[in-house]
Amino acid sequence: MAADYRSLIADTIEREARPVDKYGHQPRLYALTQAIGNGLTYDDDVVYAAAWLHDIGVFAGNRPDDPEALGRWDHVAYACDRVAVVLSQAEFPAEKIPTVLDAIRTHQPQDNPLTIEATILRDADILEQLGAIGILRAVSKVGRDTRYARFSDIAPVLRKALAELPPKLRLKRARELAAPKLSALAGFLQAVDAEASGLLF
Repeated sequence: MAADYRSLIADTIEREARPVDKYGHQPRLYALTQAIGNGLTYDDDVVYAAAWLHDIGVFAGNRPDDPEALGRWDHVAYACDRVAVVLSQAEFPAEKIPTVLDAIRTHQPQDNPLTIEATILRDADILEQLGAIGILRAVSKVGRDTRYARFSDIAPVLRKALAELPPKLRLKRARELAAPKLSALAGFLQAVDAEASGLLF
């Protein structure tokens, strides 16, 4: 049964992830949760579902197209509403759905997760914003996300991630996994400064 609902969850995201490069975040995120959770006691079904479904509200086609409406969009609230339906349709264990929704509600860096499953998910999502992957994900938004018209719009996002995200990691293994990512991100930003010579437009 587990393989069936896991496949249905992954199929839903593969079908809805737009732009298509957004699909990669989910399998990478789940892999990070496994690395962080190694040796810990937690419900992997809950983490799997939350990792794969947490961003369903950020996909084009699910979120508003209008920039003003998008600025007010609560993708987490949308996700929780949709995820409850998706999981029920996939015959995911009903008693676990509230824990999945709780993990999704508290997966962002500013949130305060209270369960081990939510904490693992949040730490993994923070790690995805660091290192080479974090750079790729951020830079891919330039020119197609209304918030980031130029490279000079995205560089501060990466600097903020480097400065503010590491202290938010809660689990020891997540902090260990962050170390090479932070080194890569810091090196990249130093190279940008050196190469741009103040001309990053």
